[in-house]
Amino acid sequence: MMSTKNVQNTRISQQIRVIHGALLDIVSVINRPDRDEVLIKEAGIRLDRALFPLLVGIERLGPISIVELAARTGRDHTTVSRQVAKLESLGLVDRRANETDRRVREAVVTRQGKEMTVHIDAARERIGTAIFASWKPAEIDDLVRLMRKFADAMKDQPQG
Repeated sequence: MMSTKNVQNTRISQQIRVIHGALLDIVSVINRPDRDEVLIKEAGIRLDRALFPLLVGIERLGPISIVELAARTGRDHTTVSRQVAKLESLGLVDRRANETDRRVREAVVTRQGKEMTVHIDAARERIGTAIFASWKPAEIDDLVRLMRKFADAMKDQPQG
């Protein structure tokens, strides 16, 4: 008699490959510079495309250290530090010492930076609404629930 465990493992292996392919497709679209340009234009803001993901990351995750922000964006921390300094000179973020470890510098969005991310969020919602126009509400609900579950499982996975 054939083991159902081997069949299940084979199916999971195949599904993981499909999931990985879908994630690569999603990440490659998200990382395309022209997509950022479209979002910036739709938001009606003036911001260098290289600074855009950092501003959004700081707003969502801040206060956040420069090293953590660099790790999350896949950029060198010295590059991120220069770019955050540019955001600071534009009045969109402030840099400050961490409350528990004064050696760590953190970035936090300013009121002006938050106003800009509100415009970005509204543009993202307009674009997302168009993407999901042909989806049933239950399909969107399932995607949201399962994406959050998947993201949480990945975050909880030990590094190694």
